[in-house]
Amino acid sequence: MTGDKLHQVVVYGLGAMGRPMARNLHQHGLLIGVKNRTQGKTQAIQKELGLTAFADDAALFAAADTVLTCVSADDDLKAIITGIIPLLKPGSVVIDCSTVAPQTAHSISDDLAAHGIAFLDAPVSGGVEGAKKGSLSIMVGGNRDQYKRAEDIFSAIGSQITHMGKVGQGQATKAVNQVMVAGVAQAVCSALAMAEQCKLDVKKVVEVLSAGAAGNWFLENRGQTMIKDEFNIGFKLDLLLKDLHICQSTLDSMNTSLPLVQNSIADYRQLSEAGYGDEDISALIRLKRCMLNHKELTSEKNNDA
Repeated sequence: MTGDKLHQVVVYGLGAMGRPMARNLHQHGLLIGVKNRTQGKTQAIQKELGLTAFADDAALFAAADTVLTCVSADDDLKAIITGIIPLLKPGSVVIDCSTVAPQTAHSISDDLAAHGIAFLDAPVSGGVEGAKKGSLSIMVGGNRDQYKRAEDIFSAIGSQITHMGKVGQGQATKAVNQVMVAGVAQAVCSALAMAEQCKLDVKKVVEVLSAGAAGNWFLENRGQTMIKDEFNIGFKLDLLLKDLHICQSTLDSMNTSLPLVQNSIADYRQLSEAGYGDEDISALIRLKRCMLNHKELTSEKNNDA
């Protein structure tokens, strides 16, 4: 079965990323079913896409040659895998697009292998926009033959798909990605807060910097929304905070550290504790503004009052 292409996919996890990925897989004729711990989300996508409602989970997963998971945390993923292992047929593949620790990927891979099931850790980058457009960057860890089998699936949800090596290397790459995301956010939010303090036309600042050496995706796509104090667009800061803890644990396993990771954890923890955890990561500019004005960060409730 290892030489066959995969084309019977169940998506487990219908959050902000999982829903658009399921839609793109359906558009490419690869999706046979969906599953979510909240039954209402499952039924809504089934109705929207005209999917067959299977009699039960056993029938759903028995029909699949691939399960694509996309959830928020390591423990959630472990619980899901534990629940579906008895339902999966030998020779099938689990592709995990969540962001979890490399150690979690190794553990899950071992559990699945004991039942004759392959595993690919395939975290993604590109945000909700990328998920909707099917243009995600996907970093894959696992057996190369299994990676080749899943090429059609990856092509349906992403535009940059790279095999990074063995199981866990996809998640290690995502950890590196999140360090860079945090660093760019630190730089852009600090710079724009400084521009405000300099009484500059910040809209013009974004335009001119985007065209030069300082230009980057975050500046171009979040600069104008930060100016308007709109922080409900992209990746939630609580999720980046979770990812940064994974980065820290990865660094700990190598007996080293990065101040950027430690400082970003401290900043986003402060924002989260003040009630801004559901805002996107550009809300970091709130904290930078306070720092430059020598003020304390106020809580969301106080800020709205």
